[in-house]
Amino acid sequence: MALRVHGAILIGILATALLGIPLGVVEYQGIVAAPPSVLPTLFKLDILGALQTGLVTIIFIFFFLDLFDTMGTLIGVSEPAGFMKKGKLPRANQAMLSDAIGTVGGALLGTSTVTSYIESTTGISQGAKTGLANIFTSFFFLIALFFGPLAGMIGGEYAYKGLTLHPVVAPPLIIVGYLMMKCVTRINWEDLTEAIPAFLTIIIMPLTVSITEGIAFGFISYSLLKLVTGRGREVHWIIYLFSVLFIFRYLIK
Repeated sequence: MALRVHGAILIGILATALLGIPLGVVEYQGIVAAPPSVLPTLFKLDILGALQTGLVTIIFIFFFLDLFDTMGTLIGVSEPAGFMKKGKLPRANQAMLSDAIGTVGGALLGTSTVTSYIESTTGISQGAKTGLANIFTSFFFLIALFFGPLAGMIGGEYAYKGLTLHPVVAPPLIIVGYLMMKCVTRINWEDLTEAIPAFLTIIIMPLTVSITEGIAFGFISYSLLKLVTGRGREVHWIIYLFSVLFIFRYLIK
């Protein structure tokens, strides 16, 4: 990337995988295999069971997790791409709708949550901004169904000398972190009511491995600091609402 080589991240992934095999860090698992059947999980939903009183809280928490993971991802991806206009994301409704459709579709198939991922910043770093790159990515995901062993070898975790490692995908994720951190220059670090919530948001995410937890700490501290400094009117009422809901979530955990 420093040499401005196009596709540098992909080249790095392939080079690391190939180097890791003879070093014993990456285990060769094959190249091609038939896609696994979705029948064991396809449409295996218990809607009536999920609507029981005891599960309402769990559903609410999952909604929070997915909503704010998506919001954090969209902002993190849109900022370096230059899509944000005066702190707002144009056509955010459409972006959230597509994410929601993916989430529901994934649930019907029985997969883990299908949602927006911050790794999209790698494509943006190579100049992708129109959405065409995403279409090609989805096409390659379909092809990847027939290359399960190869995908598992590159993206899998490995036990190595008592440690659990992700040797191939960890380096590009470090680059993703760098791409995201460029946005912190826009934070007003001289205003503590802005800087402290921003810092908490940034630091809590990696410590808890959750975008939602970072946003929760940011919302709560932002609302509290604005209130105690007499600047409560600067905060939108929705922020206060979500701050209370986040506090409630922690209380009922």
